[in-house]
Amino acid sequence: MSANKINAALLARMFLAGAKNLELKKEWINELNVFPVPDGDTGTNMTMTIMSAVREVQELEQLTMKELAKAVSSGSLRGARGNSGVILSQLLRGFTKGIRDCEEADAELLAAAAQKAVETAYKAVMKPKEGTILTVARGVADRAAELAGQEMELADFLQRVVGHAREVLAETPEMLPVLKEAGVVDSGGQGLVTVLEGALDAFLGKEIPLDFETPQGKRETGKTAGGEEADIRFGYCTEFIIVLNRSLSAAQEQELKEYFLSIGDSVVVVADDEIVKVHVHTNDPGLALQKALTYGSLTSMKIDNMREEHHEKVIRDAERLAAEQEKAAETAGPAKEVGFIAVSVGDGFSEIFKELGADYLIQGGQTMNPSTEDMLNAISQVNADTIFIYPNNKNIILAANQARDMTKDKKILVIPTKTIPQGISALINYAPEKTPEENAEIMEEIIGTVRTGQLTYAVRDTHIEDREIRQGDIMAVGDHGILAVGQDILSVAAETVDAMMDEEAELISIYYGEGFSQEDAERLGRETAGKYPSCDVEVNCGGQPIYYCIISVE
Repeated sequence: MSANKINAALLARMFLAGAKNLELKKEWINELNVFPVPDGDTGTNMTMTIMSAVREVQELEQLTMKELAKAVSSGSLRGARGNSGVILSQLLRGFTKGIRDCEEADAELLAAAAQKAVETAYKAVMKPKEGTILTVARGVADRAAELAGQEMELADFLQRVVGHAREVLAETPEMLPVLKEAGVVDSGGQGLVTVLEGALDAFLGKEIPLDFETPQGKRETGKTAGGEEADIRFGYCTEFIIVLNRSLSAAQEQELKEYFLSIGDSVVVVADDEIVKVHVHTNDPGLALQKALTYGSLTSMKIDNMREEHHEKVIRDAERLAAEQEKAAETAGPAKEVGFIAVSVGDGFSEIFKELGADYLIQGGQTMNPSTEDMLNAISQVNADTIFIYPNNKNIILAANQARDMTKDKKILVIPTKTIPQGISALINYAPEKTPEENAEIMEEIIGTVRTGQLTYAVRDTHIEDREIRQGDIMAVGDHGILAVGQDILSVAAETVDAMMDEEAELISIYYGEGFSQEDAERLGRETAGKYPSCDVEVNCGGQPIYYCIISVE
């Protein structure tokens, strides 16, 4: 491999290093949330998205650019959570389309792939907003295109591109006033820069521990996905460390890499003054060890038979698939024309959705956004030709849309509900005598009339929307910003209702959750009914965490 090109083995390591860097910094990224509520989850969503792809990459049995691209794209698409996670998955999907048909990538190919990534991500978002992860990604693509034709080492090219990404990120507060007022950069953009910085470190040869924890336990890096045994050209994954007799020159290091490439593939050679770490897939590990012994002594030797591992994986996958199919057959229920899937959080809300006819509930919401894979699993559990999905959170809509686009055997209609009260109103207004398309149109019109305020507490001091907010304050977050701030839940709740009321209001619904008693909720209901006698007032248990109560006006 030329110093100015990246092969599949190096790109895989760069991807894993970027994911690891994101995993390490996810909590810091979470804290960049504009609103100081206890549910900032951008870092968590992006990490869970990329970790789904990490698992695919770690299971690869044939490390080619095509298989790597497939693993990264498929894994991130299915694991995508939250808007930031879905956008990241689309960036990865577009980028891998740009590199999947090559054996090695140079600066020009990387620039073209970055442009493809941006085009793919922008198409996935209905109304792209500048000052976000999309802006940072476009800055990366533009800078890469500008530098690609210039004479420079690939290391210099990558460092300049990542440096420009940091510059664009620093400018996001000037593009979105709400970021500037809160004193933060865009959290999704920061997540993307964090991934790029990790990938750059790996390219530059920095030692990065890739000790990911997956549901299956720790896995070896460098193993690739799927394929028959006949596709495993080199059967032994061979790893070891050479304790050098003397430092290697650049020419000697290159000669060592070329030798390993002559007897295998998936070659990674990382050298410093005293040791060399080697990873190679080969049919004769002895040859690799003999060659290494000419440079020094060996330690930390590990040889795995990948064909044997493949046999075991095929058996495990077949058993898992059979179990999943059996479970799906047991739980899908009788066939029906129309089914309903709702995202819910809290026992009270779940009970309401069940009473309204929801066939399947996905537990999730703030701090635990369900993934595209969760959506696909839910779709498989509902035995209906047409399925309505109610995401009930603005940060889940893109994942639902992605699941819709990946489903071929059923008609999926995503109703873009941004809050649980919107989902309840939409489901209530389903009319069996109308077509699915007519119902979707009615529901979307209905949810536009539902205003929602959610009461929680501030996790930090901040100044936003001309309000001074102190840590521990009770605050109500509405559809478009802060509705009320104070120290008492009841008084903030009353102010929240006032902020949402207009002359057309007919129904006020109060859903109490953790930290807000039924007695206080009923008291709030009585006071609200007395203040607005022309409106019906309902009080229900939502049982939701984080938000003391959720109030809707429609």
